[in-house]
Amino acid sequence: MDRMLPHQWPSTTNQQVSVSQEFIGLSDITGFFRRYIGTIIACLGAALLVAWFYNSTTDPAFTASAQILIEPKLPQHLQEGGEVNLSLDTAQVESQIAVMQSEKIAAMVLDQLKLVEDPNFNRPQAPILPERFRKMKTLLIDAFGAKQMARFTSLWEYFGLGLPEPTAPLTDYQKFRRTMLTFRNGLDVRRVGVSYAIDISFTSVDPEGAANIANATANAFVREQIETKADAAKEGGAWLEKRLQQLRAEMNAAMAKAQEFRSRHDYSVGNEVKKEDGDSMDGVNAVPTLEELEVTAETYQKMYESFLQAYTNSVSQQSYPVADARVITAATAPLYPSAPKPKLMLAFAAIAGIILGIGVALVRQTLDWTIRSPRHIRDNLGIECVGELPLTNKRRDSGYVDEVKRHPYSRYSQSLRRARTEISLAETNHQVKFLGLTAISDNSSKSSVASNLATLYSMSGLKTLVIDADIRRSATTMRLLGRAVAYDKQCQDPARLNIIRAPGRPFDMLPSSVVDGRNLLAPRNMEAFLEEVTAFDLADFELAAYDVVIIDLPTLASGADELIVGSVLDGVVIVAEWGKTHAETLRELVRTLQASRTHVLGVLLANARAMTSKHRKA
Repeated sequence: MDRMLPHQWPSTTNQQVSVSQEFIGLSDITGFFRRYIGTIIACLGAALLVAWFYNSTTDPAFTASAQILIEPKLPQHLQEGGEVNLSLDTAQVESQIAVMQSEKIAAMVLDQLKLVEDPNFNRPQAPILPERFRKMKTLLIDAFGAKQMARFTSLWEYFGLGLPEPTAPLTDYQKFRRTMLTFRNGLDVRRVGVSYAIDISFTSVDPEGAANIANATANAFVREQIETKADAAKEGGAWLEKRLQQLRAEMNAAMAKAQEFRSRHDYSVGNEVKKEDGDSMDGVNAVPTLEELEVTAETYQKMYESFLQAYTNSVSQQSYPVADARVITAATAPLYPSAPKPKLMLAFAAIAGIILGIGVALVRQTLDWTIRSPRHIRDNLGIECVGELPLTNKRRDSGYVDEVKRHPYSRYSQSLRRARTEISLAETNHQVKFLGLTAISDNSSKSSVASNLATLYSMSGLKTLVIDADIRRSATTMRLLGRAVAYDKQCQDPARLNIIRAPGRPFDMLPSSVVDGRNLLAPRNMEAFLEEVTAFDLADFELAAYDVVIIDLPTLASGADELIVGSVLDGVVIVAEWGKTHAETLRELVRTLQASRTHVLGVLLANARAMTSKHRKA
């Protein structure tokens, strides 16, 4: 027993082990997806369900398109000047598009097609949520029948999804503004590349109505141009006519003065004209000459003729105005709806669902501080993970105490064998003979691990003893020997005479009642007992020379004082629960063991739902 006492402890109690930072590898990514595959699938299913609900409750919309061409016109004063290239810049084309999208064109279309009183046109393309639920109710009744859906009627009405409540009638102005908003939301005007062609598209639930509205919009734009030019010509003609009257009067007055001067036979041209009283005007003629009067009359005549020609052209434009745009493609009723697009919506929902699922999984992983991987143990505690044990039975998280015997080639058995090898290769100055197992809480799988590990040692030819030192819980004793033995305080003297063979097991067992009665949780008592059971006795060979002793230690929940007994052992392995053991609580247990000078060999991760490639079976 002398070799058991001089353990080589770390130089400091809470020695921090430097952990090399690892990059995220393929195994980490695959482990992440295996762990949260349920969350990702749930988000994907929810997104697909929303997409199906949207496709089922959205009315199909049809888009019809008409196309017009804007032709630049030469000004009147340039049409006879030879070859002149004229082009419209982007601002001019965009101005024409703004005119097409204006409320003036919209009002012309609404008035022409009488859309204000059309209930089919004023129906919203994207119904509100209660309307969608009512449509879904109708679809389900058609699919499953009224009898099967009758039970959901009360629930449907409870959420306010029954018949719509009556609303107050709208005024004429409100109807007009509502129709105007619907029209402008469905209208789309775009330039075709860099050309002068413009697409006028309209989307509606009625394909014939969409084509009619697109054509009416194009025709309204052409008509608006004609009316605008006619009105401008009319206003210009009225102004010219008024100006002609003024010029005519002035021309006649000038010609009358010249004629009157000529009638007096006064054809003299002098530098000095005498006043009626005989005084001179200093060289300035007070009365114009005949030549001046004739020039003035001719000037007014030319001005009158020019305005008369302009007036004639204006009257001509009023008679036959020509627009600068023409329809080159008339809209026709589309055969297939443009929206919704079920396949595209489902594809988008699938991508969004996967992204959302990954995001939720990342949030869950960020907020989850439980132990789920060996890397997590190394990064948070600075100690190694000696193995991962898969879940043996979904109904029993603690597992079977004879799993390695019942299923020797299962994943659990193979993983426990690898864990036993890792324990034997632990960094100690001698072979691990006295092995302790502890955990955080009482509902761990520590007892089943101790029983199966003892079975493995026994099957390899080593005489093994299991000591149930968890006196508050006594799970190992109750599961191997029964409840009556667990609470039996009577024990023989010496304590090694109380060792019994576990029924149906290849190892021996010391019940928890003996540990409690002999106070073996005290380090001195446990040290003396271990010397006794490992000493070779020729007189009683059956109760001597145990090769391996596994001690089922108390948990952290039982108190730190009961864990001091680990200081007399060769090493202690902590049994942690995958996804249940909190990292901070596990760190507290490691500090408690190190403070009592207990050699922590590592952590055994039990009930692992997702195992790393290092510990998975090949």
